[in-house]
This record gives sequence, structure tokens and C-alpha cells, in this order.
Amino acid sequence: MKRILRRSTLILLFTIAFIVGIGFFTVELVMGADDWANQPYNAHISGSGGLEQAGAIYDRYGTVLAQTVDGNRVYNDDITIRKSLLHAVGDNSLNISTAVQSKYRSQLTGYNLVWGLNMPQSLRTSHDITLTLDAETCAAAYNVLASYGKKGACVVYNYKTGEVICSVSTPGYDPADPPEINEENESEYDGVYLDNVVSSSYIPGSIFKIVTSAAAIENIPDLYDRTWECYGSEEIGGSDITCVESHGTINFQEAMAHSCNIVFAELAVELGAEKMTATAEKIGINASFTVDDVETAKGHYDVSKANTNQLAWSGVGQYNDAVNPMQMAIICGAIANGGKSVNPTYIKSGTGDLMKLIGLGKGESRDMFNSGTAAKLDEVMRYTITDYYGDNLFGGLSVCAKTGTGEVAEDKNPNAWMVGYSKDADCPLAFACVVEDSGFGFSYAGPVAEAAMIKASESLRSKG
Repeated sequence: MKRILRRSTLILLFTIAFIVGIGFFTVELVMGADDWANQPYNAHISGSGGLEQAGAIYDRYGTVLAQTVDGNRVYNDDITIRKSLLHAVGDNSLNISTAVQSKYRSQLTGYNLVWGLNMPQSLRTSHDITLTLDAETCAAAYNVLASYGKKGACVVYNYKTGEVICSVSTPGYDPADPPEINEENESEYDGVYLDNVVSSSYIPGSIFKIVTSAAAIENIPDLYDRTWECYGSEEIGGSDITCVESHGTINFQEAMAHSCNIVFAELAVELGAEKMTATAEKIGINASFTVDDVETAKGHYDVSKANTNQLAWSGVGQYNDAVNPMQMAIICGAIANGGKSVNPTYIKSGTGDLMKLIGLGKGESRDMFNSGTAAKLDEVMRYTITDYYGDNLFGGLSVCAKTGTGEVAEDKNPNAWMVGYSKDADCPLAFACVVEDSGFGFSYAGPVAEAAMIKASESLRSKG
């Protein structure tokens, strides 16, 4: 009798487990069938990499970026626009995982649990997606960035609305004529599937002085009453900290404008590891940011094991510091916004489930700086342009900015950076540009940023 009871109990348990399993599978099928059907390993279920019935993708002004014609996926007629938007839009493959055609393939194709990908056209609703990007601005930035033949990135976004106007990454290729990458040419296309705007982090160099400045403003009461002496080199912690030139006697505002390494190295040591780390953490240097439902690469600031000299170099943007381009644009946008950041988005409109998925319209923000700190950073970054670089840049926009030259290794040229924002009420744009293995930030990243900002402002003012 006991044996029969044990068997009956086991059968009952197996039956319950089976029913629960079937229920779980059914729920997963109903809720996630479209995502399953559009996974990379299922791209064979339809032609053109699963996009033969996909909706169109438009830029913010209605320019067609990608569409399906007679069962074939076709892209914009302009090759520069196609290349500049490769990493944002994607191609027929799923190799660029963060691109719209990869990330939101199920929304574009309109997968249905009953019909699959073969729903009759008469029953189909629109599965088009409109991006916040401006194709002409992306092309303008790409023309300059690609001319260097280097890896790099440029992003411009509206720090009031969160709309990304420009997002360009190099190297790239023409999505209408994708290359066959093999052992012979793989070095040429190294990193080609990576969107550097969201998925890469770099040594920042002097753009990190924005972080050191924020820490100093909040923790050193007499910061604006002091002066420092710079003679091109100074021993700190047993080794030299070097500067690009001898600045002589210099105050804080001048030190930021002329990017004096000696001043910011001394500030980092005076502030100490704890206060420097607290500021970096508050700003989000060590965190990811969410762009729609894509996570950006994390930056890096860790001086927990740094000696005095390494701590000094960390305040200059060297040591083991790293930042992400989108992250830096968000930080600059927060300064312009009185200390509050606004989450970026690439998606302007699309299907209902897509809008729900990315949470568009939530207006998410975070406090990065207090309003007083933001105001002082705004002042010193504006002075950097008016006093040092000249206010004739950026087509008449009132810009606040900082350049950086991130030293990487002896066998490579530095990372060139320029980050900042415009104060113009009709063009509230924050930007970040980086060019790997190039040179001074102003010389390489500056022209990319200028081209992108000028074109973005022209488009906003003429088209709204």
C-alpha cells in the first residue's frame, strides 16, 4: 500500500510539473514569440535577413533611411547618408546588435503569433519607425570623421527633449553593399560592427577635468581666490606631472581654458581619492546609461589602489580613467540643464509595442550636479571658448566646451576629444566627439564637432 501511495504521489508531482511547464511555455510563446522569431539564429525564416516585409525607417524629417521594395531591403540613395547611419539603422544582417534593424526587428517585421511573418497585407498595420536622427547632420559629421581613416564617434543630442540628432561611428561600410570580411581584410574592418557612440569607452584626457572641476568647486571654498605656478613639469608623488606648455602664474578659470595639467593634478591630490571618487560616482562615470533599451558602455574611475602620482594623473584624465561618448554628451547636457540630465532616445515614433518597450516619454532624468556647481562649470566652459579657442567657431552658436588629448600608449597617437553644448535657446544641443589614434583634441575632434553642430542647428532652425 505504501509503495502504491509513493508512486501515486510521484505521478501527481510529475503531472503538476508538466502542467506548470506547459503553462510557462504557452505564456512565453504568446508573450515572446515575435522576439524568438527574430533572433539571429532564425533570420533564415524570411529573405533579406528577415526584413523582406519590414516597415520603413525614416529620419526626423521624413527622409527614407531603409525600406522594403519588391521583397528587397533597400537603403537611402545617398551613399554618405547610408554609411553615416549604418550603426544607427543597421543592415540586413544582425551583426550590429545595437542598430534599430537588429534591436527592433520584431516591431519592424510585425511578427504575429497566428500568421507569423506572413500576415496578409490587407490585415497589416504600419510597422514603420521614425528616428530622432537628422540624416544630413549625420552625413556632415561622417564626412569629416571618416576622412581621418580612424575609429571614432560623434553624437549630438537635444538636452531638453533627449532626442539624438546625430550619431555616427567609424569605421563603417555601405549597408547596400556590405563587405565579405575574411582573414585577408579583417584588420581593415576591425571593430566595424561596434557602435562606438554607445558601446565603446576611451581614455578621456583633459575632458575629465570637467569632473575634477566639479569636485574642486564643491569642496575647495577658496578655489577662485587661488593661483598656481606652472613651469611645464612638477614632481608629484615621486614622479613628474608634465604639461604641454609653461603657463606661469595661473588661476582656476585660466587653468581650465588652457588645460593646465599641473593645476588639475594638484587639485586631485588635494581633494583626495575619496572626494574625487564620490564626484565621479555621482556623475555616473562608472555607470551605464540607458538609450531607449540599449545600455551604454561604462566609464571607469578607480583610484582605490593609486599612489599619489597616479591620483594626480587621474585628475588630468589619465591613469586608468575611461569614458563613453554618449555618457559625456549626457554629462555636458546636464551642465547646460542646471545639473539635471535627460535620457537620450533615438526613437521618435513607431508601433505601440515599441513605444511601450523603450518607455518613450517618461522624461527620465537624474541629478548629476547641484545647480550652483552646474552654473560655475557653465561659466568656466564658456570662458574656455571665448578666451582660448575663439567664439567664431560653431557658426555663431554660443558654445561651452572642453577638449581632451588622451594619451594611450607609446606606439599610438592620442585619443582626440571635444565635448560641450550650445546655450542657444532654439538649439539646446550637447555633443561629444572622439577620434582614436589621432592627435590634439581641437585639431581632430574639433572639426567633427563643429560640422555636426552647425548642420544640426541649421536643420533645427529651418525645419523645426
